[in-house]
Amino acid sequence: MNRSISADELKRLLAARAPLTVLDLRRASDYEADTGVVPGARRLEHETIEHWSQTLPREGEIVLYCAHGRTISNAALDFLLARGYKARYIEDGMDGWKAAGGAVAAKPRAGGRCA
Repeated sequence: MNRSISADELKRLLAARAPLTVLDLRRASDYEADTGVVPGARRLEHETIEHWSQTLPREGEIVLYCAHGRTISNAALDFLLARGYKARYIEDGMDGWKAAGGAVAAKPRAGGRCA
């Protein structure tokens, strides 16, 4: 399995309502500077992954992203894969998602999920 998922593949999976958990792990400054999230994404702090990772579902796939799809996404992915989760990160992060014409939903309330 690839470590990354393209924006186009994620669009197809979201349209098919595949069992996905989408996590927004952008730094607070990147998150605050942006107006939206990938539809259905849940915002979590990457620094506290040891705590919230225990609450993630084992069924389905976890898709995570940061601003650019590099350091944060890869570190979080390594952590989740080492614990047996099926996970990938969005290639080029939120930047890549937007560049590929991915839908952007309004930000949820803290800790919430977008529709």
